[in-house]
Parts: sequence; C-alpha cells; structure tokens
Amino acid sequence: MLADIYRPELWNSFFTMVGGGAAALTGLIFVALSLKLEGITKDATHKYRSINTLAGLTAVFVRCGLALMPDQNHQAVGIEWFTIALIGEIIFLYGFRQAFKFGSRPSRLRLVIGSCLYIAELIGALVLISGSIWGLYIAAVAIVINVAFMITAAWLLVVGVYNQK
Repeated sequence: MLADIYRPELWNSFFTMVGGGAAALTGLIFVALSLKLEGITKDATHKYRSINTLAGLTAVFVRCGLALMPDQNHQAVGIEWFTIALIGEIIFLYGFRQAFKFGSRPSRLRLVIGSCLYIAELIGALVLISGSIWGLYIAAVAIVINVAFMITAAWLLVVGVYNQK
C-alpha cells in the first residue's frame, strides 16, 4: 500500500494555531457584538456581516478540528474541508443577498474578495481529494487570508455600529 500524501504530524501545529486563533477570535467578536446588538440588528449590512464573520471563523475552527482527527487520509480531509468551505460560501453569499434585498449597500469588493477566498478553499480541497498535497497548501493559504479578511469585517462592523450614533 502506498503512503498517503497527507502527513498530519507535519500539519499539527498549523491546525492547532489557526483553529485556536479562530476560536479565540470568534469568542471575542461574539462578546463585542453582543454589546452593540441593537445597532447590529437594525442595519442589514451589519447584521449579515456579523453572521458571515462568526460563521466563517466557526468554519475555520471546525475544519482545523476535523483535520486534527486521527487516522484520516487526504481524501477524508479534502471532503471535510470541501463540505465546510461550501457551507461557508453559501452562508457568505446568502448574507450579501439578504443585505442587498433589504436595501443595504454592502461592499461589492468585499463580496468578490470573500467569494474568491472561499472558491480558493474549495479548489484546494478538490486538488487534495484528487491526490496532490498542493491542494492542502492552496486551501491553507486561502483559510489564513480569509481569517484576516474576517478580522477586517469585524473591525468594519464595530466601527460601522459606533458611527451609527
């Protein structure tokens, strides 16, 4: 039997760091948002940006947790990552759709960037499933950039709610 391309011992620290960071950020953002809940729920952009940010960071945490599960091969990790990234993309797009539907004006640039990051994660997962370790690198880089993107979304949310006064 051939050795699997996915060697979790090489990725353990990465998944622990990114998953732990995503979990910590999710908690901090949840607390920050709960302090300004009324302002967030009154504006569709703020409401769906908060949903997208929390769902996106939770998805990162889940993917990292799943990748740390023992005795998985590259196909199992790829399928898990593809499924969670697809759910994340659907939530992300739905949030923008709802914001536009309710007359809000979310940034189209953020829509494009966020969608491209999720698409890169999906492509990376498919490449991993097909048998190339490069898929994991593609998905991992996209996830890290997406976390940074979600941090900027959280900042825009806090500043936006503050400026509503």
